[in-house]
Amino acid sequence: MEKTVQKVIRQKTKGSKARKGIVDPAVRDKLIQEYGSKIKYMAYRLSYRLQPDIGIDDLISAGIIGLMDAMDKYDPGKETLFKTYAEFRIRGAMLDEIRAMDWIPRSVKEKASLLYRTIAQLEKRFGRPPTEEEMAGELKMSLTEYQEFLSQSRASAMISIEDLGFNQDNDRDVFECIGEPEKRDPLTLLLSKDTRNILTKAIENLPEKERKVVSMYYYNELTMKEIGKILEVTESRISQLHTQAMFRLKEKLQEKSG
Repeated sequence: MEKTVQKVIRQKTKGSKARKGIVDPAVRDKLIQEYGSKIKYMAYRLSYRLQPDIGIDDLISAGIIGLMDAMDKYDPGKETLFKTYAEFRIRGAMLDEIRAMDWIPRSVKEKASLLYRTIAQLEKRFGRPPTEEEMAGELKMSLTEYQEFLSQSRASAMISIEDLGFNQDNDRDVFECIGEPEKRDPLTLLLSKDTRNILTKAIENLPEKERKVVSMYYYNELTMKEIGKILEVTESRISQLHTQAMFRLKEKLQEKSG
């Protein structure tokens, strides 16, 4: 881990001038040491999205760059905790890295599109979120086939910054969304009030198990494996529930933007 940190630091700082933010070298070194284990933990939590042949080191490196970006741009005058801002930047950098890899096959993207359309159609038909059995029936699959279909599509279930209505060029919108920063997941910092209200309502309307998975994963910061133990199901089943929840939420956000 330390070798990875030092390598990224050299690449990031070579030939560059210090910008406003945390510029004291001693403070920066201390923060890098303090956040090393946090970056690694966040990388492993996100790594379930990746194919086995994609190295997690790339994700860790992206997280380190996100931390350094946070140190460069942090403004204490905005009255937000550095921890909140740093985790937001670290996670954002990791998600950007995943998207930049563009390793999701066309067939998987097509499956994701089919899932979005089916969820939207059934929700309009029933006036509520469709069950897995209803989704399977609409897709002419058995329940087992549908759940495998979810597993194959999980890489496309990631909610992007653009889907959440975040303007990367306008940091002010982020800080206006911070109520009690120590109690908020970095994901919520991306949202405008309108989008946050839509997402909150959508989460409340999720089926109970999916709502629990979303809550434990994003707010309690548990891993899929830890959530599986609590709910007494397999890790792969938790991943399926998470994927389905993300498709439901993203469909709601797309409906709003459409």
